Amino acid sequence: MAPLATSSLNATENSPESNSSEVRTLAERVFNQLQDAIVRGELAPGSKITEPGLSKTYGISRGPLREAMRRLEAHRLIERVPHVGARVVQLSMKELLELFDLREALESMAARLAAENMTPEEVQGLRDVLALHEGQADLKRGEAYYQREGDLDFHYCIVQGSHNKMLMNLLCDDLYYLVRLYRTQFSASGTRPQRAFVEHHRIVDAIEAGDAELAELLMRRHVSASRANVADRYAAALEQSVSKSQR
Repeated sequence: MAPLATSSLNATENSPESNSSEVRTLAERVFNQLQDAIVRGELAPGSKITEPGLSKTYGISRGPLREAMRRLEAHRLIERVPHVGARVVQLSMKELLELFDLREALESMAARLAAENMTPEEVQGLRDVLALHEGQADLKRGEAYYQREGDLDFHYCIVQGSHNKMLMNLLCDDLYYLVRLYRTQFSASGTRPQRAFVEHHRIVDAIEAGDAELAELLMRRHVSASRANVADRYAAALEQSVSKSQR
């Protein structure tokens, strides 16, 4: 991960307003890099992270870094542990399954509302997102189905299409990065990437047809299948971790 350039700090006007703006900009960039590293597993679940270590890696001062870490903590990607410090979040199996239970309930509701509320232009936007996904090399090889965040994330777009602000706040902000972490790290394996992609198309077909009941059912099945796959992979990862620690 390349360090962030900081020379622009010295070139800016040395006023409280410009310094504050620069800190926010750097904090945003560091937050994006760190959350991407966590989601991709480059910063492993449960691993300890320190301000001096991150400051050295990213080449920035503590101010922007502290702000980025506060955001990571607010999005549940890092947690503060007494007598340990900050570490990357690591959900227990029970917590992970609870998270996917919540996803199944809320995202199926979002799909139903999307079928009722999405405009033709928004539905075409979903098609465009899937067309971009189809061109990804890892998906073509059947190795993974990695979706970039926000408007390039199929599930994010569905929730936005629900036009329900409560759902959008929960699934596109409060829980978004935590959900994306486990969805990315544990759901794409074996035949699952291609199957998930096909399921996405079927959900869009139902939304485009205005079939709210079918859209809800298909999304529920889709998340349920992902939940089962994630649970299997997470259990295997935990077993492997325990096995290594006993050697």
